[in-house]
Amino acid sequence: MIVGLDLIRAPIRQGSAVEETDHRPWPLPADPWVMAQTWDELLFAHWRVDAAALRGRVPDRLEVEQHSGSAWLGITPFELTALRVRGTFPLPLVSTFRELNVRTYVTDGKKPGIWFFSLDASSQLAVEAARRLYKLPYFRADITLERRGGRVFYECVRDEATAFSGAYRPAGAAAAAAAGSLEHFLTERYCLYASERGRLYRAEIHHRPWPLQSAEAVIDLNTMAPDGIDAEGEPLLQYSARQDALIWPLRAVG
Repeated sequence: MIVGLDLIRAPIRQGSAVEETDHRPWPLPADPWVMAQTWDELLFAHWRVDAAALRGRVPDRLEVEQHSGSAWLGITPFELTALRVRGTFPLPLVSTFRELNVRTYVTDGKKPGIWFFSLDASSQLAVEAARRLYKLPYFRADITLERRGGRVFYECVRDEATAFSGAYRPAGAAAAAAAGSLEHFLTERYCLYASERGRLYRAEIHHRPWPLQSAEAVIDLNTMAPDGIDAEGEPLLQYSARQDALIWPLRAVG
């Protein structure tokens, strides 16, 4: 019953995000957003990586951005809820699934955004739709999320060689990241990039400033990084309980 009420309330909460825009690096697009979704219990786990190692893995028209002396590889497990097309309510069963993204940070010289190396989802429908509509490298994976003792236990298995297993929890009060900080650089991104057949695309995104908390995590297994990219050492960790997001159609750049 609580889940059902949350799905009913979600459209109002999601749509109201456009009332808060002062934090954006550029204005909202003039055309209407087409999709809304909510990201729950999300972990940001980031590792320093050599920008040169990423260079050949993103389109030539994009620059790999750096902060604090390095590029960054992010792995973000979460639960996606209240997925819907504009003007509709989220549909039970199909509007909620688990997802884990592997990403880095890029710019075309005008708009800094996100480049996804992979996106694993527990919904085959979501995988097929996102591949077709947003040209993103989605994969079907077996993903479980359990909440026990104040922790989120998360497992993602795409195949024998690609998997993640860990547990995490928040460890501090929620606050927006300060402008210019590393945390701001890693999270406050308002577009994503994709590429197909040599052509570059971009989709605009809007959300309120991330309510970030410091986090604790035990990562038992992590082979999600692209081949040849090492996610080793202690990651930088943040947690966010919930974020509502609005997404615009994918458009060709230039």
